[in-house]
This record gives sequence, C-alpha cells and structure tokens, in this order.
Amino acid sequence: MLEDDAAMDADSLVGQDPRSGVRPSGGERDWAAAVLEPVRWMRMLCRELGATFVAGVVLVYGLSQGFAGSFFRVASDYYWKDVQRVQPATVQFLSVFFFIPWVLKPLWGIMTDVFPICGYRRRPYFLFSGILGTVSAAIVAVTIGLPMSSAVLCLMGISTAVAIADVTIDASIAKNSIDKPALAPDMQSLCAFSSSLGALVGYATSGLFVHHLGAQGALGVMAIPPATVVFLGFFIYELKTHQHNVKEKVLNKVGGAVKGMVRTIRYPVVWRPSLYMFLSLALSISTHEGQFYWYTNKTPPNPGFSQEFVGLVHAIGAVASMLGVLVYHKCLKDYPFRSILLYAQLLYGVSGLLDLTFVLRWNLALGIPDAAFVTLEECVSRVVARVRLMPMMVLSTKLCPPGMEGTFFALLMCIDSLGMLAAKAGGAAVLRALRVTRTDFGHLWLAVLLRNVLRLATLGAIGLVPTAGQTDVLVPRELLVSSPAGVADDEEERLQLAMLTSHTDDV
Repeated sequence: MLEDDAAMDADSLVGQDPRSGVRPSGGERDWAAAVLEPVRWMRMLCRELGATFVAGVVLVYGLSQGFAGSFFRVASDYYWKDVQRVQPATVQFLSVFFFIPWVLKPLWGIMTDVFPICGYRRRPYFLFSGILGTVSAAIVAVTIGLPMSSAVLCLMGISTAVAIADVTIDASIAKNSIDKPALAPDMQSLCAFSSSLGALVGYATSGLFVHHLGAQGALGVMAIPPATVVFLGFFIYELKTHQHNVKEKVLNKVGGAVKGMVRTIRYPVVWRPSLYMFLSLALSISTHEGQFYWYTNKTPPNPGFSQEFVGLVHAIGAVASMLGVLVYHKCLKDYPFRSILLYAQLLYGVSGLLDLTFVLRWNLALGIPDAAFVTLEECVSRVVARVRLMPMMVLSTKLCPPGMEGTFFALLMCIDSLGMLAAKAGGAAVLRALRVTRTDFGHLWLAVLLRNVLRLATLGAIGLVPTAGQTDVLVPRELLVSSPAGVADDEEERLQLAMLTSHTDDV
C-alpha cells in the first residue's frame, strides 16, 4: 500500500510543485503546459534525487556515452572501411574487443568500491579513465599508418574510459532506485533522454567531420568527452577516507563483494530475468557491418549513401530514440515487466523485416526511394529498440541488493555486455560463413533473415521475466534487511556527486 502511494505521489510530481500540492491553473494554455512540463519534471528530479545527481547523469550519459558513442560508431566504421581497409566480417569480429571493457565492469566496480587511492575511491578512477580516453583518441587520430593491432588497442582504450566512468553513475542510479523505487522509471527516462540527445548531436556532426577531416582525423574529436571526465575528477566532491589496516579491510571487502554477488545471483528472482536479458541480446546477432558496407558501396545497384547522409540518418534515428523514451515515459512505465518485454520483443523481431525489405530492394518495387525507406527503417527500429531496452534497465536496477548496488549492477551490465559480445561474434561468424565481403553482398539477406528469426525465438524465454510491476521491490526480503558485508563501511563514503553546488541531497 505504501509503495502504491509512493508511485502515485511520484507521478503527481510531474507537472506540479510537490511541496505546493497545487496543479497548474486550469487557465494555463495546453501548449504552455506542454513546454513547461519537461522543466517541471527536471525540477522534480532535482528536488527528489538531488541536482548534482541529475547533473552527473546528464554529463556521463549525455556526453561520454551518447555523443561519444554515436560519433564513434560512424567514424570508426569509416576508419575500418577506408583507412584500414578490412573486410566486414573482420570488422564485426574486431568490434568484439570493444565490448571487453564492458564485460569487465564488475572489476571496475570492485576497484572503485574497495581500492581507495590517496583516501579517495572515485576521483582517481575518473581521472584515470579521462586521461586514458584522451590519450587513446589522440594516438589513433595523429598516427599515420597505425598498425591494425595498435588501432584496436587505442579504440579499446576509448571504450575502457567510458566503461569506468559509467560504473560510478550506475551505482548511484541503482542506489536511488532502491531508496525511491517509484522514481526508478523516471531515472531511466533521464538517462535515456540524455543519451539520446547526446547521440543526436554526435550523429548529426559525425558525417560532416568524416567528410572534411577524414575518418582518422574525425576520431580526434573522441578526445573531448574523456577530457571532461578529467575535469569531473577534479571538481567532484568526495569525502576522504582515513582508515587503519587498509590492506586487511580491502581484502575483506573484496571477499564480501564476491560472496554477496554469488549469494544474490542464486535467487531465482534474480538469475531468471538476468538469463532472459542475456538471451535477448545474444540471440539478436549483429549484421551491422555487412549492412554498412552494403549501403555505402557506390557500385549499382547498391544505395551508395554519402558520409553526410549516413550521419543524417543516424541523427534522425536519435530523435526517434528520444520519441521512444517519451512513449515509454508517458505510456508504458506502469505496465508489468513481462507484458511490456513480450510486446517489445515481438515488435523488435517484426521491425527487423524492414531491413530485409531494404536489402532485397523490395522498397524500389513498392516505389519507395532508398533515402526515404532507410530513414523510415531507422526511425522505427530506434523507437522499438528504446522501448525494449528501458524496462530491462529498470529491471536491472530492481535486482541490486542494498550495500552493493554499484558492484552488482556492474555484474548485470557485464552479463548484458556478454550478450552483446556474443551477438557481435555470432554476426561475424554468419557473415564469414555466407561469404559477405567488401564487394560481394549476395547472401547478406540470409544473414538479416536469420537475425530476425532469432529475435522472435527469444519470445520462448519470456517466462523468465517476473510479472511484477516496474515500481515493485524485487530484491528478496532477506537481502533487504541485511546488506552484504564488506562492501562499504559508511554510506556517506560512497561517491557524492554533491557539491557541484552547495545543494544537499534529500535522502
């Protein structure tokens, strides 16, 4: 009953001042209300979760993940195609390495939780990740004739920098999802809005930079986001710890973190949805590189899209992704997990048929130009993908036990990254088996068809997802009443995104 009241209260906060208890005047115009609602929503999040927490999410998710991730996707695709000149199946295989830092997120989580440097648990890791990303991007941008192995290491360095910075914010989100479960969907909406907005800017500018600077020069822009993480490491507020017998305490904490993860993952309410999320990602094999080489190939009857158009289409897709966030936030966040994931996965498989239609050139038979059809396909796939992803992220935050939110959320994201890694590796194997090369795309349609069939096959595992609502508490009661030992000494020693201003978060 208290949880239902909390959910109603959280919903009522959107569009009104929660302390005034008065809704906007009935004379306020609808258009003005629509314009002001996002502002009220952000004010509500700042008030309930803390302005500095909101600022940290926007910075990491918006710039480091959203902008950098989208820009990297376009620039790196052209880098492998035009600079390194490797086959699509090889690029698909190399992309597996860029997921390795994300698979290692539990390691980063444990390190930042239990290995303080000069008394600080978070600041040094922000600084390290920022420096690593900046240097890696600079090397790949300025070095002429960089060997492929060195290029892979540099791009892995960029990915590692983003993964380490991501761990801390994820820990804060998971903790707030436990403290204020009714706001868990809103937090994921904030993350998704920030990421999508950053992706919009990244995609919109990536094609222009690649065209004017070349793919290698454009990768130099990737040094900007990690440089801001360096700045974050300097100004972020964190209490300095003063401990005796640090070595012994660190060992106890590592042991406690590992035991806590093992204990938690053994609960069916935890491992069953985790398995579903892994299967959902792993079975959707990636054929992206084969399709990229195909639609940028200038030889008729291939579409031969320009660099600017590729960036534009992705930018439009980022806007569609934001629309997907809006659809989820306004219409779907109150549905049970199983229901929303069932229909989202079904739409995910069906929407993949648009790719198949495009590759087979059926759109031309229907009289739809390539540019219009690929834009439509990108918009539909982005909306569906976002609606599918967000409840899975909310579900992940709901599975984290108190006291080890960062470490266990990192473990769940590791499982997801393993799923995406398997999808990349599976796609590489399929493209190689079907002999899809830089110039031969005769069997590309078979790879896309197999991908869609596997997406639909995932529906057979939907029974692993709980029927609970998205604001319900899923963590077993025994984990709620006693947090795992050894993960943290005091709550106030955890990362504090406070003191960007003098604001004190309400807890």
